[in-house]
Amino acid sequence: MIRFEDVDVTFGEHRAVRGLNLEIREGEFFTLLGPSGCGKTTALRSLAGFIQPSGGRIWIGDRDVTNVASEKRGVGMVFQNYALFPSMNVRENIAFGLAVRKSSKAEQRWLVDEIADRTGLASAQLDKSVAELSGGQQQRVAIARALVLTPKILLLDEPLSNLDAKLRVQLREQLKQLQNDLGVTTVYVTHDQEEALTLSDRIAVLDAGQLQQVGTPEEIYDRSATSFVCRFIGESNRLSPAVLRRLRSGAEAGTPAAALDEHAESYVRPEKVAIVAGTETASSSGAAPVYGTVQDRTYHGGHSVYTVTVDDTPLRVSVAGTAAARRWEPGTEVTLGIDPRWVLQYPGR
Repeated sequence: MIRFEDVDVTFGEHRAVRGLNLEIREGEFFTLLGPSGCGKTTALRSLAGFIQPSGGRIWIGDRDVTNVASEKRGVGMVFQNYALFPSMNVRENIAFGLAVRKSSKAEQRWLVDEIADRTGLASAQLDKSVAELSGGQQQRVAIARALVLTPKILLLDEPLSNLDAKLRVQLREQLKQLQNDLGVTTVYVTHDQEEALTLSDRIAVLDAGQLQQVGTPEEIYDRSATSFVCRFIGESNRLSPAVLRRLRSGAEAGTPAAALDEHAESYVRPEKVAIVAGTETASSSGAAPVYGTVQDRTYHGGHSVYTVTVDDTPLRVSVAGTAAARRWEPGTEVTLGIDPRWVLQYPGR
């Protein structure tokens, strides 16, 4: 439905977006993810029509909208700071686009009531000043104002970043449910990896204006295409050549362990490492067990993270915090099982 073709955006000598090629499917929740300054908001604002690309084309359906005015693209935009009108009450804020479109008062009232109900705004709140609302309620008003015009595409630029952690979790669940109910194609910008993984059908990871990988949350996390994606998304352990040699020792030809490259930049996620009793081998994929010493443990409620030193290399190991889970004290010698099928490797620099 949405297509970026070789899109470049430059500001003076700074190239904010570099040859972006990207397709977003109709009805999906698609997230642009990356650190500050990576070009994700610039790409979103180019799609909205607020920034003119210096090169390339942007398509919505079979229509080239590269030079089309923002208000004629059929998109709704929710900004990071909500951009509500303080002189208007909640109802007037939501109805603003309808009033510009010259919808009748009766139609405006009906549509505002309907979208307010869908976005979790109580009817008693509609006559309040936006200054009387909490941050979460103001965020709902901004979303309702965008959706009341029934756009084909909803664009959201870090809409939850100004909220506290608990409210962010609550609202992102409601936002995903709302998107599922309405079926509107949604493009979401965030630097929050957890937000991206929990909300998205697919994710595009950007760095320094360049697209690094596009995929489902599972593909992005479990099969990161570049070392940048691996290091940016979630937690990861860098494996030393010594640890890789241990995994390869005694491995039979053709097994995943034997295929490990000691010279590659290598990582494994903490939850892909297991602590096993005694000298038991934890992997059936040809890898030898790795021995280390527990340095410390941090408790996270649902799980604990152990730091285990192997040949002077600290490895983090995530262990589920069930009632029957064993606890290893600092100084305990343990055996680690690292399945080489979960080791992510990238050409050495």
